[in-house]
Amino acid sequence: MAAKPKRPNPAKAVSGDAPVSPERSAQMALVKAKDTKPEIRVRKAAHAMGLRYRLNVRKLPGSPDLVFPGRKVVLFVHGCFWHRHKRCKATRTPKSRIEFWEQKFAENMARDQRAYKALRKAGWKIFIVWECETSQINKVTAILQQILSEGMKPANPK
Repeated sequence: MAAKPKRPNPAKAVSGDAPVSPERSAQMALVKAKDTKPEIRVRKAAHAMGLRYRLNVRKLPGSPDLVFPGRKVVLFVHGCFWHRHKRCKATRTPKSRIEFWEQKFAENMARDQRAYKALRKAGWKIFIVWECETSQINKVTAILQQILSEGMKPANPK
């Protein structure tokens, strides 16, 4: 079995960026990509409603958080900070390294749009639950109810 490739050390400068402090590096290492609290809230609600799904399907563009294959529906649970939820107080730009963050957020949003476009082209319906909505179970339930109703319609009507 081949050894895992080493992950780059974020404390070292990359392509002209200033080095990141060990404290900042440790803080950023705590940011999870999957199994976040908002995702788990949505998954519990979906399961309670009888919805069954697949998690983080990497074969699909954007690796959707929840995939409902029989309904040809994907659901993303987006963090408001990382995916720039409009009109949300969590959508702020850090005061340090502003250019870096603006570029990072622009790249995140562009990547999201490419994934949505590819999914739609393949016939998938896309739903998004924002992190700030996951504490309001009625909003999550309303979105999940829409997904349930998708099962009553043909996946690709002609």
